[in-house]
Amino acid sequence: MPTRSARTAWNGTLEQGSGQVELSSSKAGTYEVSFPKRAADEAGGTTSPEELIAAAHSACFAMQLSANVAEAGGTPESLEVSADVSLGPDKDNGGFRLTGIALKVRGEVTGLDADGFAKAAEAAKAGCPVSKALTGVEITLDAALES
Repeated sequence: MPTRSARTAWNGTLEQGSGQVELSSSKAGTYEVSFPKRAADEAGGTTSPEELIAAAHSACFAMQLSANVAEAGGTPESLEVSADVSLGPDKDNGGFRLTGIALKVRGEVTGLDADGFAKAAEAAKAGCPVSKALTGVEITLDAALES
């Protein structure tokens, strides 16, 4: 399996500096980052490590879930996955830490009932490589079929 790469160029202090994150392997884009925007309610056109983790986790989970649904005998027609990654103070070690990840999926699946879909989703939460990498963070799951 290939190794994927990204790089960040940062200028200045934490509070007044800023940087650019480049998705080097795919060349899909370069995105602005700054700590004040990272800690603010409004991102103002910049991304953050938490948003990038959310993107990675939602994509990884969707891929794993599509495989799990197929292995369970179903056909995934569509999956809508969101990941909300929270940042908060690290009371034990100082600084900040990821305080939680909330995965939400709504799916259109043929050949599986709601219970089968929920089991496939729980297995995807446990089995996707990004979930495995983030075992130190509480990950919750809200999974349901679309009516």
